[in-house]
Amino acid sequence: MSLDAHIDDAGHAHHDDHAHGTLQSYLIGFGLSVILTAIPFWLVMSGVIANKTVTALTIMAFAGVQIVVHIIYFLHVDFRSERGWTAMALIFTVIILFITLSGSLWVMYHLDTNMAPTPAVMRDMP
Repeated sequence: MSLDAHIDDAGHAHHDDHAHGTLQSYLIGFGLSVILTAIPFWLVMSGVIANKTVTALTIMAFAGVQIVVHIIYFLHVDFRSERGWTAMALIFTVIILFITLSGSLWVMYHLDTNMAPTPAVMRDMP
């Protein structure tokens, strides 16, 4: 156990160096999350962007930004605490984010390509 921790009556160690959010920071995070959800929803429902590829890339960008907002405002990961280990966790998260988002797009593209009915099949359907 580190020197900056104290033990309560139940024997649990509490560390005082962790950043905890304030009500204001949670409300900012919540507001940004709502906005970062509403904008892509509006983009898809209104059809503002005609190109589907550009729409998908825009939505993925909003998803990435929203994950960063969650990491900062709700998980309280920053570059100052724990001697940079949270920064390493953030870098790892960005790598996992890239793999997950690109893999999801790849899977959806191949499912659409390989499982969508062809025009010939559509003509033969009753």
